[in-house]
Amino acid sequence: MRAPRAARRVNAMGIDDYGGGPGAQQTGVMVVTTNDVPGFRVEQVIGEVFGLTVRSRHLGSQIGAGLKSMIGGELKGLTKTLVQTRNQAMERLIEQAKARGANAVLMMRFDVTDAADVGTEVCAYGTAVVLVPASG
Repeated sequence: MRAPRAARRVNAMGIDDYGGGPGAQQTGVMVVTTNDVPGFRVEQVIGEVFGLTVRSRHLGSQIGAGLKSMIGGELKGLTKTLVQTRNQAMERLIEQAKARGANAVLMMRFDVTDAADVGTEVCAYGTAVVLVPASG
């Protein structure tokens, strides 16, 4: 199954914007890197959730990256691939959180490692919780 293509976004200065995945409005699950969310309290801690994907390396992109690294500059093809890979890992994290009854993931982090010299493993992980509005 192919990862969804990252939408090309351009910021106000006309520069490619490769940031961020879907927000809580699109997924129904709030994902934050903080320990808490202002205005909400944790009603239930469900536990660790993760989304994992492994991408193989493409020989052509490795050769292109090697050449580009000699002259300098951003490796746009690799940047786009990493964004797609991280977004796929996030989507899997959100799916797992939803399946376990969570409406939020706290302390989300990414871990990226080489997978046996054939690819790159990207893992998005955090703590699945049920958040409710904090009372006045």
